[in-house]
Amino acid sequence: MSAMLLEAHPVAPGGSLPARFETWLGHLIEAPAAALVIGEVAVLLAGVVMRFVFNSPIPWADELASILFLWLANLGAAVALRRGTHMRTTALVSRWSPRAQAWAEALAIAAPCLMLVILIGPMAEYAQDEWVVQTPALSWPNTVRAAAVPVGAALMIAIGLLRLARQGVGDLVGVVLSMTALAGVLYLSSGWLQGIGNWNLVVFFALLLGAAVLLGVPIAFCFGLATVAFLLCVTSTPLAVVSGRIDEGMSSLILLAVPLFILLGHLVEMTGMAKAMVDFLASLLGHVRGGLNYVLLGAMLLVSGISGAKTADMAAVAPVLLPEMKKRGNHEGELISLLAASGAMAETVPPSLVLITIGSVAGISIAALFTGGLLPGVVLAVMLALLARYRSAEIAVGLKRAPMSVVGKTLLVSLPALALPVLIRTAVVEGVATATEVSTIGIAYAVVAGLLIYRRFDWKRLYPMLVDTAALSGAILFIIGTATGMSWALTQSGFSHSLAEAMTSVPGGKYGFLLVSIAAFIVLGSVLEGIPAMVLFAPLLFPVAKAIGVHEVHYAMVIILAMGVGLFAPPFGLGYYAACTIGRVHPDVAVRRIWPYLGALLVGLLIVAFVPWFSIGLL
Repeated sequence: MSAMLLEAHPVAPGGSLPARFETWLGHLIEAPAAALVIGEVAVLLAGVVMRFVFNSPIPWADELASILFLWLANLGAAVALRRGTHMRTTALVSRWSPRAQAWAEALAIAAPCLMLVILIGPMAEYAQDEWVVQTPALSWPNTVRAAAVPVGAALMIAIGLLRLARQGVGDLVGVVLSMTALAGVLYLSSGWLQGIGNWNLVVFFALLLGAAVLLGVPIAFCFGLATVAFLLCVTSTPLAVVSGRIDEGMSSLILLAVPLFILLGHLVEMTGMAKAMVDFLASLLGHVRGGLNYVLLGAMLLVSGISGAKTADMAAVAPVLLPEMKKRGNHEGELISLLAASGAMAETVPPSLVLITIGSVAGISIAALFTGGLLPGVVLAVMLALLARYRSAEIAVGLKRAPMSVVGKTLLVSLPALALPVLIRTAVVEGVATATEVSTIGIAYAVVAGLLIYRRFDWKRLYPMLVDTAALSGAILFIIGTATGMSWALTQSGFSHSLAEAMTSVPGGKYGFLLVSIAAFIVLGSVLEGIPAMVLFAPLLFPVAKAIGVHEVHYAMVIILAMGVGLFAPPFGLGYYAACTIGRVHPDVAVRRIWPYLGALLVGLLIVAFVPWFSIGLL
């Protein structure tokens, strides 16, 4: 997965008063967010050790972890707002004039503030109502957990207002007038919107939502604004229900694995484990024509099985390989195209965060998804390898095969790193541990390997890594929360029933349904990014797939790969721009060269779609 960044304004010492307050508030939030990451790991690891080593489970471990998790998600969302890691689409806005971009930047800050100001009261009401509910193991009032939602919203409002205070007056006036005019039009049209029935969904969840996304408003807040506008204009549903759905979406125990795998990805890069795996692959294949292309694909398959986050995968592999690949004569646009395509290829390789998310929202076994995700990734890797060899500019002449002594040495050095993805997949697939439990074991393993085996553990990087983990986790989980609220609103409107009828009437039976799903998720992956698209539409489409005879794991693989193709496809795919940023190449350099790679991915995707065995043959 990947993210485009909501541009954060650097604050210089002695800057404006709002800038100094924002810096102070940022430090005030980041420290407890980092502490919550450590607390989450400690509680879950203690639970695993007590259960598996001493056969004496801690009855309150999961409950405390759930409470800490919701606080981590909401404080992390606030950190993400300040640091600029909320996902947004800027492909359209980036083409505008500087004056128009300044207006769009002000809108990207003001729109989230508006949503949060509208919801802060219902959020507080929801948290207060939870006081009468007692947690089962700790017997604490559930408000202790639910209060994280309004507290996180209040912090985000404060950060948003401080950032707005640093925008130009003209931009602020323009944004306020624009939002006021839109609100007035919706208010005056409420009677007409109610009268047109479910066609009003097009207004709120296609036109309004689509416009907000294309204007660069962070996607999570686009979901929230569209849902709030819909409920206020055409229903009498209290907004406290939205707070409950946000809480529900962010609270799934399966999602506990998200921050843990993000942290694990940081540790794998910092300790040199990723480099050890790449060095071993390079010693095996570096001497053949296009060999480093194969190394890149193999490394993405291996590293993807550890970090679970595609941006982290590319960041771990690219700096090691791209400089040498350039020296061998490869065009930098070609390299970025292959890097981006490999990110899409690895979307189903466990323990991908998308697998964990889709298992959570669609109720599918994580072990089944981890098993089913291996072969589809290999199929796409083979297609990319064939194309990469054909297009490679590397000259094999003069490249010597590494001596067996070097291969053996790099293998020996990489064995502890290679064992980690095997440990993760085997433990989950065999039912020995859950994805959450094995992620904590992986973190402990990486720390020990870094300290004792690779002797690389930069303690100065630990705090920034913890804050980065909290920020990215908060951005992902807040999207899941707001998308859950939007999905609930669509379901209540009867849209899911209408969608089911439309999808089941597609010519061609289940294969026609799969083709339509592929086309839809390529578009959704490009515009909405991966996890938002999954959370929003998976609960609606999986019952349809099951009704027409498509296996749920097979369908999950098809739509995840389709989403990946869209995610890494220009001009809107966020993953494509992340690959360009990591490779330090301007997007225009690679945009003409990426299409053959996307074509190879599409061919591989069609093979996976029409041959279900690749997804379910190992189950």
